[in-house]
Parts: sequence; C-alpha cells; structure tokens
Amino acid sequence: MNALATELPPSGGDTDEPLFSRIADDLRQQGYSIQPLALPPQLAEALATEVQTLNAASFERAGIGRSQSHVKNRFVRNDDICWIDGSSEAGADWLNWMQALQTYLNRRLFLGLFSFESHYAYYRAGHFYKRHYDAFRGQANRILTVVAYLNHGWQPDDGGELVVYRDDDDKEGIKVVPAMGSLVVFLSEEFPHEVLPAQRDRYSIAGWYRLNSSTNGQIDPPS
Repeated sequence: MNALATELPPSGGDTDEPLFSRIADDLRQQGYSIQPLALPPQLAEALATEVQTLNAASFERAGIGRSQSHVKNRFVRNDDICWIDGSSEAGADWLNWMQALQTYLNRRLFLGLFSFESHYAYYRAGHFYKRHYDAFRGQANRILTVVAYLNHGWQPDDGGELVVYRDDDDKEGIKVVPAMGSLVVFLSEEFPHEVLPAQRDRYSIAGWYRLNSSTNGQIDPPS
C-alpha cells in the first residue's frame, strides 16, 4: 500500500473536523475508513429525498471505464446512475461538504486532490456490481473513492453490502451495511471491492477525488 505523508497537526473549529480527522487517521494508518452514520442528518435526508424522487429519465445504465473505453456490461454491473452537478440544493450542499473534506485531507495528508465527481447509484432488487478496482496502478486518476448510503431501515436480510477487500488475495473482505448516513472512503488503487445483490431498492452516492491529469491543455475530468 502506498504510504501517505506525515500528517500536519489539526486545527480546531469546524463541527465536521472530528469526523474528518478520523477519516484522515484511518487513511494514513490503513488506507480505508468506514464511518457509520457519518453524514450530517439534514444533508443525508435531503440527498435521500432527492434520489428517491428523481424520475426514471434522470438515470442511465452505469458502465465501465471512461471516454472511448466506456462500455456497459450487465454481467459486471447493472445499477443505474445520475451524476450530481450541483444544480439542486441538495446536490450543491453535498459537493460543498465534499470540498470541505477535500481541503481537510489535502492539508492533513498532502494528497494533492484536485477535483471531485460523483453520482447517485440506484440498485434495484437483485442488482449488483462485481469485484473491481476504481483505478489502475500508475494511471494517477482516481485517488480516493467515497461512498455514502441513503437507505432508511436497512435490515440484515436486505443484502446489498459493500465488500471491501484488503488485497487481491483477500477472499472474505470487510462488509459494510448500506445504512442511512454511513460513509466509506478508501484509496482507489489499493482496494478491490464489490456490491452484493440487494433484496430491495438500494440508494447510494459514489464519488472520486482525482488529481489534475490534464493532457494537451484539457483537464480530466472536463468541467
């Protein structure tokens, strides 16, 4: 696992700082952080309300890869997604909160996070996402993966867990219940993961902090 730089001492004041500090400590020590019930309740409720009231036309079938290599493969994943562009109040509040976390992690861990992109993910009953990485080594594109859950009253029999594997040899993994307000952050290149089939509708946000990988004057991702 890539070692993160020595952290700077925290500076107090912000109500989210204890949470951000725990995430930074986890990333530095083990490369991933699982924080149950972490989202501010008002933000979590606003996001849950929005994603559950979006019309069907707002979603598209999720694919694999980017740009020219982007393909849709229902044998690997069959969830639907809707990109969050900040045009709604809930979306703007989410992106602002992610910006605050980005600023904190850059200050504490010197990650050089440059941009953030995210989408709602909607898994119908039986839908899944097979084991995969969010980034390939050496591409320096996605640095940190963020997953937030927006499901009230999730029960053990509902399935749909995120499984984070410590490495390619890990067969058991760490299961995360997609309960309302829970947050998972991990190094995108380091941890294979999957989403197990759910038994009911399952809502989440998947997002990625990226480096500035501009080529020929074009910023990736483009604005």
